[in-house]
Amino acid sequence: MFSNMFTIAQRTITQILRDPRTLVLIIIVPLVIASLFGVSIPDKMILNMTLPAMLATLILFFGFLLSGIAFLRERSLGTRERLMASPVSRIDILGGYLLGFLLFAILQTLILFFYSVYVLKVDFRGELWQIILFQILIGILAVSLGIFISAFARNEFQMVQFIPLIIVPQVFVCGLIFPVSQLPDYLQWLAKFLPLTYGIDGIRALMLEGKGLGDIGKEISVLVAYAGGLLILAGISLRRGHSA
Repeated sequence: MFSNMFTIAQRTITQILRDPRTLVLIIIVPLVIASLFGVSIPDKMILNMTLPAMLATLILFFGFLLSGIAFLRERSLGTRERLMASPVSRIDILGGYLLGFLLFAILQTLILFFYSVYVLKVDFRGELWQIILFQILIGILAVSLGIFISAFARNEFQMVQFIPLIIVPQVFVCGLIFPVSQLPDYLQWLAKFLPLTYGIDGIRALMLEGKGLGDIGKEISVLVAYAGGLLILAGISLRRGHSA
């Protein structure tokens, strides 16, 4: 089983490396946005307070976009249909694509974090490895979400159209711009059901308060549950995408 999974992952990685547009999306665009964010906030204290939430948001946004478009492209090229017609199981397919996309999500996470720390000079208090591990968890969630949502899009343009529906509401409700406690009651209630809320709360606790992974068990559990649930739904949706 694992050999098939790793073969699919290797092929996915090769395909992405051969696409200059995707590499720009992975590396250059996030750095440009992070730079603009850093330059637009000259006050160091405010930057330290806001950038952790921005990191969580960027990881979710670009991981979702990368995996969704790349997975959709596999369907458009007929690659996924050929895999579905082969003896390879759905677990192999999902696991292979997840590993392939996750490699680039991890790369993107590391680039964004170290760029923020060493170029934008953002301070942090927590353990470095714990912060990165939690950010990788957000990346896993983003990839799972992108794979699942791609089943409902027929082309890349439709995939992009899901951004205002899936990502943008979370940006406004989950504490990136305003604290959740200052929002109207019904938006506070909505924020409890959105994964980015827990991503932002967790990364702030690690980077700003110096807490460890053991102190944010609730946030980790919610993100793991979301990622696992989305992967299960993605496995179910594979047949739908195959027949579409």
